[in-house]
Amino acid sequence: MANRGLDELGEDLTGFGRTELRTIRHNLTRPAELVDAYMRQGATGGGLYSRPLKLYLALNGAFLVLLLFVGSERQLTFMIPEPLLVQGLEASGKSRDAFLADAEGWMTFLSIPFGAAAYALAMAPLLRWWDPDDLGWRRAFRATFAFLNVWTVPLLPLMWLSFFPATEIIAGLGMFGLAIVAFIRAGKGRWWTSPAGAIGKGLAAAVALHLAAAVSLVPVTALVLLGATYGR
Repeated sequence: MANRGLDELGEDLTGFGRTELRTIRHNLTRPAELVDAYMRQGATGGGLYSRPLKLYLALNGAFLVLLLFVGSERQLTFMIPEPLLVQGLEASGKSRDAFLADAEGWMTFLSIPFGAAAYALAMAPLLRWWDPDDLGWRRAFRATFAFLNVWTVPLLPLMWLSFFPATEIIAGLGMFGLAIVAFIRAGKGRWWTSPAGAIGKGLAAAVALHLAAAVSLVPVTALVLLGATYGR
């Protein structure tokens, strides 16, 4: 009874309880079973797991907390060419520090929803195509966010390295490699049935994710510049 009370208190305070912790653990230890439960027993895997989209947004919330500690100016200047930053800065009439602070705020606010939408639109058709079941679009998007969770859970510690010049290339390669590994682990017996299929489709999934991320930067960059330039 006491454990249940602590579990409910933790869920009330943080949004994470026993169900979410079980889901995170199974993302690491039994991802194929987790995905199969989502596909066969509904959005909560028969009541055992957190909904995939809910968990994905929570994981990205943890990433936002990380940004608060390390700052996102480096990602901002990497994302937006210096001439565009200078043009926006001059049009805004703000100091450089104020302009970058506003731009960071807009980037933090916009990057996750645009990125999640881009990932979903890129991966759902592939997973629907590769799955032997007739998923339909609803389950295809559920499968996509289940896969994204399998990728994101072990990825969170690696994201820290992407903020530093000495390790950002290693982090980028690690993110790409983890996408392939996540696909192979989550899709065993469902999205692939042979080693060649596992590697080929895993590589295609990783490429699709990174292309989607690049495409999502276009509207995010435009909106960040507009917000920082004309927002008050």
